[in-house]
Amino acid sequence: MERTRTRAGAAVFLMLILGHLGNALEVPLDLAQPPTITQQSPKDYIIDPRENIVIHCEAKGKPHPSFSWTRNGTHFDIDQDPKVTMRPRSGTLVVDISGEKAETYEGIYQCTARNKHGAAVSNNIVIRQSRSPLWSKERNEPIRVQEGEALVLHCRPPAGLPPPIIFWMDVNFQRLPQSSRVSQALNGDLYFSNVLTEDSRNDYICYARFPHTQTIQQKQPITLLVLNLDAFNETVAALFNETDFFSDGSAEERKPTFLIPSGSSSSKMVLRGQVLELECVTEGLPTPEVSWSKLSGEFPDKRTSIVTFQKILRIVNVSDADAGEYRCTAHNRLASIHHTIRVTVKAAPYWITTPRNLVLAPREKGQMICRASGTPKPTINWAMNGIPIENSPEDSNRKVEGDTIIFEEVQTGSSAVYQCNASNEYGYLLSNAFVNVLSETPRVLTPANQVYQVIRNNHALLDCSSFGSPIPKITWFKDSQSSTLEGDPYLLHENGTLEIYVAQALNSGKYICVARNSLGIAENHVYLEVKEPTRILKQPKYKVAQRNRNVVFECKVKHDPTLIPIMIWLKDNGELPDDERFLVDSDSLTITDVTENDAGTYTCIMNTTLDHDSASAELTVVEQPDPPTDLELTDMKPRNVQLTWIPGEEHNSPIHKFVIQYTDSLHDHGHWHNLTHVPGSKTTAYLELSPYVHYSFRVLALNAVGLSDPSNPSHMYKTNPAAPDENPSGVKGFGTEHDNLMILWKPMSGLQANGPGLQYKVMWRQKDVDKNWTSVTVANVSKFMVSGTPTFTPYEVKVQAINNNGIGPDPAVVTGHSGEDLPVQAPDSVQVLVLNSTLAEVHWEPVPPKTVRGHLKGYKVYYWLERSLHKHNPHRVEQQLLTFSGNKSHGMLPGLQPYSLYLFNVRVYNGKGEGPASSNLQFETPEGVPGRPSFLRITNSNLNNLTLEWGPPNDRNGHLTGYILKYQQVNNSNELGPMEELALPANKTSVTLPNLKYSTRYKFYFNAKTGQGAGPVITEEAVTIMDEAMPSRQADIATQGWFIGLMCAIALLILVLLIICFIKRNKGGKYPVKEKEDAHTDPEFQPMKEDDCTFGEYSDTEDHKPLKGSRTPSNGTVHRDSSDDSLVDYGGGDGQFNEDGSFIGQYSGKSSIRETAEAPSPVNTTAMNSFV
Repeated sequence: MERTRTRAGAAVFLMLILGHLGNALEVPLDLAQPPTITQQSPKDYIIDPRENIVIHCEAKGKPHPSFSWTRNGTHFDIDQDPKVTMRPRSGTLVVDISGEKAETYEGIYQCTARNKHGAAVSNNIVIRQSRSPLWSKERNEPIRVQEGEALVLHCRPPAGLPPPIIFWMDVNFQRLPQSSRVSQALNGDLYFSNVLTEDSRNDYICYARFPHTQTIQQKQPITLLVLNLDAFNETVAALFNETDFFSDGSAEERKPTFLIPSGSSSSKMVLRGQVLELECVTEGLPTPEVSWSKLSGEFPDKRTSIVTFQKILRIVNVSDADAGEYRCTAHNRLASIHHTIRVTVKAAPYWITTPRNLVLAPREKGQMICRASGTPKPTINWAMNGIPIENSPEDSNRKVEGDTIIFEEVQTGSSAVYQCNASNEYGYLLSNAFVNVLSETPRVLTPANQVYQVIRNNHALLDCSSFGSPIPKITWFKDSQSSTLEGDPYLLHENGTLEIYVAQALNSGKYICVARNSLGIAENHVYLEVKEPTRILKQPKYKVAQRNRNVVFECKVKHDPTLIPIMIWLKDNGELPDDERFLVDSDSLTITDVTENDAGTYTCIMNTTLDHDSASAELTVVEQPDPPTDLELTDMKPRNVQLTWIPGEEHNSPIHKFVIQYTDSLHDHGHWHNLTHVPGSKTTAYLELSPYVHYSFRVLALNAVGLSDPSNPSHMYKTNPAAPDENPSGVKGFGTEHDNLMILWKPMSGLQANGPGLQYKVMWRQKDVDKNWTSVTVANVSKFMVSGTPTFTPYEVKVQAINNNGIGPDPAVVTGHSGEDLPVQAPDSVQVLVLNSTLAEVHWEPVPPKTVRGHLKGYKVYYWLERSLHKHNPHRVEQQLLTFSGNKSHGMLPGLQPYSLYLFNVRVYNGKGEGPASSNLQFETPEGVPGRPSFLRITNSNLNNLTLEWGPPNDRNGHLTGYILKYQQVNNSNELGPMEELALPANKTSVTLPNLKYSTRYKFYFNAKTGQGAGPVITEEAVTIMDEAMPSRQADIATQGWFIGLMCAIALLILVLLIICFIKRNKGGKYPVKEKEDAHTDPEFQPMKEDDCTFGEYSDTEDHKPLKGSRTPSNGTVHRDSSDDSLVDYGGGDGQFNEDGSFIGQYSGKSSIRETAEAPSPVNTTAMNSFV
């Protein structure tokens, strides 16, 4: 992804500085001043003879200047020529050429603008009429030339003003083709390094286009006849009566020769700033190649180009460094030649220092500098008010020293306009500059209260354009600061502009510019706003999209919120297509149903009034390739053929491979099959073919997107029949019954048959018994049944293909077996080894292979739980089965029930089924650890003791030897206390724990044990009840007389406040309740709101702490807190208060068991408010 970011950088800043600092001194037009030329026609002014002549001359001054003209050095009296008028308040001349020839007014014109303070003059304006003359009448004889010779067709256009542009075309206005062999030179002639017979034609036409009048002149057509040697001999023989003027053969080769320029060296002069064009045109056979080099250095970068098939070297904007020697080299296979061109650079005058206007107060001094350079060095001449300074009145306060005029103690009335003329043989420069002597108080010309906006980290330039005489001194101040702005980060320029090189947000504000001279003072206010830069945070990314899909380019931007952003999207640096498929959102561009034409570079540009940011990404549209074309079969042989094709369009995704498919119209018409594939770089495939097939081929191309459509089919190619090359595959033999053998194979396709009359020769014999094969020939089937075979006997089988043209190769032999029967013997020596309470290992002796009567699949162990050895578990379990594949002799029985009696037997099995079972054997599993107790609950809770009851485990897995009880305290933060342990006998089902702490939560861990160890644990939690004396003491407080009296006093005070508030509201006043609130010392008092005398919530001014031990949610309910002082925790019912503040509730003797989630206890909020 390409990204560009435009900022006011160094280049932009330089332009701003030039704009701020480079302007000539401007005197307000309401003040007296000499004339200044503001517009004039160019020095070399070529006019169109069909239009009126307009010669511009505009000037300003105070008073407004008058204008006069000279023509060819003498006064031009406009009043004497009715065709010439001067525009009002202007010096511009308009010449009406109707009925006149424009050439009458050709000449050198100069304008003078004059008022009482001086005179300014224009450049010498040379007026010339454009000309586009016709070609002279001529008759062009046909040009005959021998093939291989050099030739020049001359154009020789008529001289025009300006010179015409030359080009060669045919009679149909089509440009003649050019190359390194045939090209047009700078003079317009057409050069042939060597001619060919195809150059013969009768319409070589040279055209001259005159750009000023937009007319085209045409030369008479030239006929060129190029003769080969045979034709040339015939022509010469006819002319000179010779039979063989030239020897037979082709044109003779020649070494290169320069046609332009001639010789081995030449010279060229060019003016500084113009275009240097060096040309080398050669002839030779074969056509020479041309190259360029500079002997004294390198070509200048970005200004050099080599055009016209390497024959022209062009350097634009020539500088002194371009002088030197340039070498042109031409070479073909016969020789190499060189031509050296010595380039000298001259220069018309150009400015080093242009004279600038001077505004001086009386008795001030100053100087005017006019400095120019050129080659040769220009001469400097001064004039005052259009008169050479040596002919002007003497002034003791003025001294001329070459290119400088020095003024000392100027006097009022000595204002004038001075002209500086710098000239050499290649041109001149003329500049006007005035000296204006004024006494003027300062004035600030920059508009007041102007707002400057810049982007952070960029340059800020605050204007303080001023005028005064003497020139005012400028100082700057910011906001209300009294100190002047100087030093870092500020820079004050001579014209008063204040520069902040890297503007930051803190630089925003009001700035005061003060202009001061000896006559007075003036000031101006401007404002600077530093804005945040525009940044593209998420740039669009390169996309590859399939045709008809959607594409989204994201462009998320951050910008200063005070600037109005405008998002613009471009495609290939132009506007987006006018298509509803392009959807522009605030931060994205969506293209729906993408087409190939949508491919390109997309650029998002975020513009504000101060800056912009842009980012680009490319879209590549891909799709399946076009189908290949022009399929052709070549090199056709009986069993192979070569297929070639032309690839289709890739659509921006390279072709990975080509897939070749075929159809067989003889055996499988209409169905296409993959034959082979080749890499995408190939367009040829050698195809191996089968006999007796009518082939048609097609090709598909595959790229990253997918397969192309198929190509058109090739021509049909038929192969001749032959004997089979292969036999059927998938041959196997097996029995379906104990006395048969089934022989199967995969039928062969018509493509594999190689010819008509396909049959199968099926052969079999008993392995290691029969020597001869029994066979049968069948057709149109893929299996054959052999009956009367012995049970599970190995047989060798094979199947061979046969057709009308012969038999296939010798087939491979496959071993199979006749049908299986059930095994006849049970496993012997069955034993069992008990490893632990849940695992046993069974062993047996494998049966003899002959008794299996089939493929041995493995052994099966059937086992079941007969009964438990514990009287409490008498249940019987269903029979279970474990299968052990292969010829195993042992196996494991996992997942057994401890302390139980099991029975089992073992059987062998084959593909037909199971054999007889072995005798049932039994084994006992030892004791294991017991299961979890069936239950554990708390049946009685007192102040300092709890009773626990439990049930024995459902799975005892042996004789229980006892129980283990562990318990520990749990405090309010769920931290656990020390663990207590108690061993209990097996015959107990309950226990009471004494000496527990009241109102305390306990956690219990309980499990059973056998001789093998302890089983898994069951847990429970419970809480002892609280001390009944504690809530009774709290309830007694509500019945104390002092507490009742306090409540009554508070109620009476509230009633009085309500009455007073009611009276005040009726009178329209407000009662200052806030003072009462501040004086009240009870932190639980609920204050009233001042505006409506209602009770508001009390707000602690420190940290809004709630009442200790309580939490009040927004829904009006009081949730149970973890504190032990919760009133509801003391009773078993709802906790409410009656109207006198006494607690309503009955104490319960039960202790609640802690649950995972506690429901909130509802509290009567009205009673709660009365409680305070």
